[in-house]
Formats: sequence, structure tokens, C-alpha cells
Amino acid sequence: MEYNALSIRPFIGAKDFEQSRGFYRDLGFTESKISLKMSLFHKEKVGFYLQDAFVQDWIDNTMVFIEVENLDHFYRDILALNLSNKYPKVKLLPIHEAPWGRECFLHDPSGILWHFGEFK
Repeated sequence: MEYNALSIRPFIGAKDFEQSRGFYRDLGFTESKISLKMSLFHKEKVGFYLQDAFVQDWIDNTMVFIEVENLDHFYRDILALNLSNKYPKVKLLPIHEAPWGRECFLHDPSGILWHFGEFK
């Protein structure tokens, strides 16, 4: 089967939709509202759908990985945003070295785990 894939956009949920919308805008994503209960967030070639939907098991098992060009620069920038003061449930973990590369972890206001990393 041949086809030309143009993007991949996972659907993620939000416990507090308005709070999560603010968080992702603060994180540098541009929001395009689709409906009252769904928005597309995008930055360059990366995008995802945020839904006003919350199922604990789904949220607890959602992880998203974004490859960044310079993890040190990204980490400094995200640290400077001080997101955990504005969003109490947000947690940023330091850069971790792995055999395949490096990454840091960010939990969004609902608990979704984001991996930001660079490969060797």
C-alpha cells in the first residue's frame, strides 16, 4: 500500500479544558478552535487535538513524544515559563540521559506525560 502521510495528530483529553487550553498556549502552541469541546494545537509540523473529555485511565496512559532540535535550549526556555506556579499540577522533570539520546518530561494540568527529547 502506498500513500503520502502528511501529519499525525493524536487526540488527548483534558480534566479542565479551559485550563489545559491556556497551558498549551503558554507552551507556545497555536490554538485553532474546532468546536466548543475540541481545539487543534500546532507548532510548525507538530499538532494534536485537545478534547473537553476526561477518562482517568485514558489520561493516565497517554504519553506524547516531541523531538526537539536543541534539548538544552528547550529545557531552559520551558523552565523560564515557570508553568508549575501557574498550573499547580504541572510538573517538569530534568533532562535524563538514555542510550538512545536525551529527554525531559512534562506533566500537563490533567496528568498527560509529554516527553521532549533529542536523538543521538
